[in-house]
Amino acid sequence: MPVRSLTQSVLRWPSPEQVLAEAQAWALEQRSRHPSLLQVGVFGSYGRGTAAVGSDLDLLLIDAAATGPQHLRLRQWPLEQLPLSCDALVLTPAEYHDLLASGSRMALELQRDLRWFGPTALRPPGDAPR
Repeated sequence: MPVRSLTQSVLRWPSPEQVLAEAQAWALEQRSRHPSLLQVGVFGSYGRGTAAVGSDLDLLLIDAAATGPQHLRLRQWPLEQLPLSCDALVLTPAEYHDLLASGSRMALELQRDLRWFGPTALRPPGDAPR
C-alpha cells in the first residue's frame, strides 16, 4: 500500500524490491504456519520484473490441503498483511500440474512469468529457475 513520506505530504508507492521482499517474508511465515503450503510464487508484472506504480501483486499458492472453491480457499490466507492489493490463486499440486499441461493462456503466463519464493520443488521439468 502507498505510505506517507515523512518529509512530504505525498504518498510514496513501495519499490518492487520492497514489495517482493515483504511478500517473500510473508510466504516464509505462512509456510511455517501451514505445513500443507508447499510453494508460494509471484507472477504477472512482479514476476516479469515490469511492476510500476499501481501494480498489484499476483500470487500462486500451492497448498496440498486445498479443497472447495477459490473464494473459500483464499479465506485462510491473510492477504491483507501483504504490502499491496493482491490477487491470489490457491491450487493443489495436481491442479497446478494440470493447469500447466492445459496450454491455456493462464498456463502460458505462469510458464513465462512465475518466480517461486524459496525452494522450487514443484517447478515443471525443463523449467529453468529465475
